[in-house]
Amino acid sequence: MKIEQIYTGCLAQGAYYIESEGEAAIIDPLREVEPYLKRAKDEGAVIKYIFETHFHADFVSGHVTLSKETGAPIIYGPTAQPAFEAIIAKDGQEFPLGKLTIKVLHTPGHTMESTTFLLKDESGKDHAIFSGDTLFLGDVGRPDLAQKAAHMTQEELAGTLFDSLRSKIMPLADDVIVYPAHGAGSACGKNMMKETVDTLGNQKKMNYALRADMTREEFIKEVTDGLLPPPQYFPLNVKMNKEGYEDIDTVLERGTQALTPEAFETAANETGAVVLDVRHQDDFAKGHVPRSIFVGLDGSFAPWVGALIADVKQPILLVTPEGREEETVTRLSRVGFDHTLGYLKGGIAAWKEAGKEIDTVDSVSAEQLKTLMEKGVPVYDVRKESEFIAEHVEEAHLTPLDFINDHLAEFPEKDTFYVHCAGGYRSMIASSILKSRGIHNLVDVAGGFADIKKVGIPVTDYVCPTTLK
Repeated sequence: MKIEQIYTGCLAQGAYYIESEGEAAIIDPLREVEPYLKRAKDEGAVIKYIFETHFHADFVSGHVTLSKETGAPIIYGPTAQPAFEAIIAKDGQEFPLGKLTIKVLHTPGHTMESTTFLLKDESGKDHAIFSGDTLFLGDVGRPDLAQKAAHMTQEELAGTLFDSLRSKIMPLADDVIVYPAHGAGSACGKNMMKETVDTLGNQKKMNYALRADMTREEFIKEVTDGLLPPPQYFPLNVKMNKEGYEDIDTVLERGTQALTPEAFETAANETGAVVLDVRHQDDFAKGHVPRSIFVGLDGSFAPWVGALIADVKQPILLVTPEGREEETVTRLSRVGFDHTLGYLKGGIAAWKEAGKEIDTVDSVSAEQLKTLMEKGVPVYDVRKESEFIAEHVEEAHLTPLDFINDHLAEFPEKDTFYVHCAGGYRSMIASSILKSRGIHNLVDVAGGFADIKKVGIPVTDYVCPTTLK
């Protein structure tokens, strides 16, 4: 028996490769399927099944392409209604895999088709569960994403999730291994542990949602408390996962076209494409295509693109580090952004050589900000509300990056203001968005809150949430 967790940090997502006696199963594959095909080929195995725990909202699965490449059936749990051919398994149905068995446990609540797959070893003993978004480490899946499709309230879905956990998962033995679909950083939950594998017994001790003496009402209250609005691209990803999508090779061929500065500018003007600059924030600050949006590849790239661009059908033109064009298009496709039209050949250097206009972002160090704050300059914090509540610069204004467009009217029209996040990544994203909206009287604080604390700028460790805008 072989079990491999294929974890993608950018999406905090775990896909799984299971093999026995030359037969393999893939659970919740990512959009690009080559790694799974190669893995099976290297092991001399045949991919027999593709299991989907539910219709994912935060990424586009590779199930359709992988099935096309291998002929393996796509398997969902009860109530799923995909637009393509798939096996809709019954609760309790079993699928043989070499000497192993994979049993379907219908666990609705996160979504109504959500299913946990129980792996039994060759002796028939329960070995592991692949819990999708039903059970995370330290948390459970949020119950508000499927309200419209299920014609249920989030409270009704939470109650359904409570029943699923108590009837299907908690009765399992403590030594059963838990392999979830996501870890810390995913927007599909709110309190996940940094670990990506655990035993069910430890989760019964550590996970608030599995507390033995918890009532149904307590569970519903705790699971629904403090849920932030989901990213706008989530329902669009669900639609793609449910209905199918364009082949990844076609997306890559279109998206990796090299465009001269003249062709790049023409494409931007004719298509209304967003110019997405994925270089390091320091490079973006020094010079970029005017009105371009920065989201660096070396941060939480795909989730921020999805949260801030929202419409997966939006045409995109890229400015990338040399040699990372295909990686960028691939990572965009993971969250459904398939309409990349090409990239700037030669990068920003070629843009400058062609005599095209560039823009920059002014920046100061935390030490410089400390001196400026003695004059009472306005400071804007674009971290999450929870980070702000824990600790923030005295007199700072909270304008979370997730909802930056809702705060545009709060920024000064003429006076220079200063923007910071935790380390400099999110504040540069915010700066690029503000500049694209015509707000140029801003200065980015390099190093963010980490450097702010080091230089001794006064901070406060708490503010009542009711005082936040």
